[in-house]
Amino acid sequence: MENRYDKYKDSGIAWIGEIPEHWEITSFKRKITINNGKDYKDFLDAEIYPVMGSGGCFAYCSNYMYDGEALLLGRKGTIDKPLYVKGKFWAVDTMFYAIPHANLDCKFAYYLALMFPFNLYSTSTSLPSLTQTDLGNILVAFPFLSEQQSIATYLDQKCGEIDELITLQEEMITKLQSYKQSVITEAVTKGLDKNVPLKDSGIEWIGNTPEHWNKNKIIRLFGIIGSGTTPKSSKEDNYIGSVNWIQSGDINGGYIESCKNTISDTALKEYTTLKIYKAPFIIVAMYGASVGNISISNIDGCVNQACCVMNETKQNFKYLFYAMNSVKKYLIYKAEGGGQPNISQDKIKKHMAAYSSSLRTTNHRQLP
Repeated sequence: MENRYDKYKDSGIAWIGEIPEHWEITSFKRKITINNGKDYKDFLDAEIYPVMGSGGCFAYCSNYMYDGEALLLGRKGTIDKPLYVKGKFWAVDTMFYAIPHANLDCKFAYYLALMFPFNLYSTSTSLPSLTQTDLGNILVAFPFLSEQQSIATYLDQKCGEIDELITLQEEMITKLQSYKQSVITEAVTKGLDKNVPLKDSGIEWIGNTPEHWNKNKIIRLFGIIGSGTTPKSSKEDNYIGSVNWIQSGDINGGYIESCKNTISDTALKEYTTLKIYKAPFIIVAMYGASVGNISISNIDGCVNQACCVMNETKQNFKYLFYAMNSVKKYLIYKAEGGGQPNISQDKIKKHMAAYSSSLRTTNHRQLP
């Protein structure tokens, strides 16, 4: 007996390709009813039903829009993160909520929507938007209902297994990162010789250090501690050039071998706060999401105002890099500001100075 799954046909849809011969090609709206979400602010008198946005439930209200299985799709903002929901919910006004017809399994519709090429249907680049018409007119391939249900059940199981593996891997990565940090901290505060006599560093969060290690302030370890600025973007010529311009997003926790942007010689001359730092130098991110990140730059370049550069030292650069990495959490703790936490150069000098009491001035090149 011939297996129907041995026969395929061209779907005529570029992002799908070939499909089993018996699958139906039709527009999405013929299998599902797409509805607009609404503002929930009139129902804030009680927190009962989940209000759903592109990231899932973010609030609760006293009314619900639908009770049952539904597919949620972003209308404005995040449009490429479909959600499957079941039960009573309210969909916010930047969302569509779609109710499957009798011949469409909702969970299958969810997995199908994960494949949609949303970038082809977005009406804006600054704030991605999706119209109900464009969404409904997307051509898709549908098997019979029983096959949809089998596919959805299979994907629930396989994706669940994969998600469990991802969780385990993430837990392992977190543990390894913590272990790495403890190895760094132990080495730069205690050294490699476990038998060396210790003394109290006088700093609670460092504890004991080798007896022969000397204190020193970070400001005395470097000949240069500085920053930079951002040339005006309105003058396009500022960014047409070959001078490396390092930003906090380029600080990767290791070595910087290249950066995303460059500036012109004209901008370098126009802005007195810009200077070319000669590699190698240590660079610390002072603002935003990357605050506290530390790298060694192997390229000459200028920096923006969110970066603190430390250069010209008689100490071993790698050792200083690891020593500063061990204090990263403390630097982040000392960061100020809610929306955009920041560390000033003065804070780096002050708190790195406290930590630099563990820096040794002899045999420092023995460390890798």
